[in-house]
Amino acid sequence: MAGSNADKLFEKKYTCPVCENNFTAKTVRTGKARLIRTDMDLRNVYEDIEPLKYDIILCPKCGYGALARFFPNVSSIQHKYISEKITPNFKPLQDEGEDYTYEQALARYKVAFANAVVKMAKFSEGAYLSLKTAWLYRSYKESLDETMTGYEAKCEKLEQEEKSHLRKAYDYFVKAVSKEEFPMCGMDEPTVDYIIAVLAMEFGDYFDSSKLLSKIITSYSASPRLKDRARDAKEELARRMKDAGVEE
Repeated sequence: MAGSNADKLFEKKYTCPVCENNFTAKTVRTGKARLIRTDMDLRNVYEDIEPLKYDIILCPKCGYGALARFFPNVSSIQHKYISEKITPNFKPLQDEGEDYTYEQALARYKVAFANAVVKMAKFSEGAYLSLKTAWLYRSYKESLDETMTGYEAKCEKLEQEEKSHLRKAYDYFVKAVSKEEFPMCGMDEPTVDYIIAVLAMEFGDYFDSSKLLSKIITSYSASPRLKDRARDAKEELARRMKDAGVEE
């Protein structure tokens, strides 16, 4: 994704719920991101721009940061924890310029992770943050020039980071489903089940994956599109089980 995305972005105004600072953050203009494809784990891939880079809203004054979906929601006790444990150690990130690089975007995600831990966020928030971080590492890898020096080593490092965050997402989603209600991160139960099923497949938990995919395919509440994705994933699962010598 070479070149500047300045024409596809604008500065959206926010008020920090922790320190009441007014600031702006880069946001993708509506209609400026053209969808190319959707990966099996529901990561959307767009032409010429990566919206994931702009999903973290970060206050440059106190260091409170979170995914845009969760940013406004801070309880009084979370306010206290962030003020005491994040703000004193926060140093503003060097992300000035027309656009965020992948490294700058990932730095913003790391601050959001620190906030999630400190404020004891729900498992679902940790899961969604982990999943989006994994997707951003994947996007970063796909953006690399194959002729660059150290290409293979860089790819390997990014793949390891992606897998680590996918593992976190898997573990957090499983915990969230057992403790929280739906909708979860704006997703209904079949959608979350689907993501867990795909992640289970990724980590070799084939029988859990198969069970969830079958549940989606026969569900009355799952959309036709999601059922089609579940059928495709079921075929991929069968191939992986065969390659691994595992019988259904």
